[in-house]
Amino acid sequence: MEHDLEVTNVATDSLIPYINNARTHSDAQVTQIAASIKEFGFNNPILVDGSKGVIAGHGRLLAAKKLGLKTVPVIELAHLSEVQKKAYILADNKIALNAGWDNELLAMELDWLKSEAFCLSLTGFDAKELSSFKLTETPQRTLDEEKYTAKINAPVYEITGELPLVSDLFDTAKMVELREAILAAEIPDDTKEFLLHAASRHVKFNYSKIAEFYCHQGKVVQDLMEQSALVIIDYDKAIENGFVRLTEDLKRLSQESGNESY
Repeated sequence: MEHDLEVTNVATDSLIPYINNARTHSDAQVTQIAASIKEFGFNNPILVDGSKGVIAGHGRLLAAKKLGLKTVPVIELAHLSEVQKKAYILADNKIALNAGWDNELLAMELDWLKSEAFCLSLTGFDAKELSSFKLTETPQRTLDEEKYTAKINAPVYEITGELPLVSDLFDTAKMVELREAILAAEIPDDTKEFLLHAASRHVKFNYSKIAEFYCHQGKVVQDLMEQSALVIIDYDKAIENGFVRLTEDLKRLSQESGNESY
């Protein structure tokens, strides 16, 4: 018997997980699902029983809550009997696990994505699995291409843990202290404005957490982070914009002053 399936959006908090769901979802996997939704969109609706009870998509529901989504797409399967619902909950998970991989074709697809600088962790494979495919290394530059910089391989940004809080990405304590001193000083307004702008240089960034944060983001945020030189993906573009030289100058100045904050 055929049934018309319609996708509708419902409130995330209104959905009820199946209490006897035998499929588990680790925090790491929920983080992966959340990153996938951010990158590709919520393209796989949650299946519900007609009374807001979840039949399939428990991991997606957890990811939606992690992302703070107010609504999620669902498909109602109210035509299923109680027996069918319980059986489908198991079948939906187990049948997918019974599939295999053509490792040669899989490696080719991953290789192509890597050549396009795509974050491979968004495919669901972890670093250990990816290393087993022996993917092609990023091609090295020729000497003619090295007129302005040494050979550099762009770093690979992959999810390794939880999504960091934005408040953990930077520290403004020194900047705030300096701005308060500038505002309290009896100096000309134009000089004060200049020094207030300069004080922003004392924001300290936690680049390890920034890299992790970057991996969890969608394309819009990632592009803005790259434009802000918080991460560098394309070294040619970074050199063109002066980011690489800026980093080297700051490192030299930091070493000369004995300050490792930068």
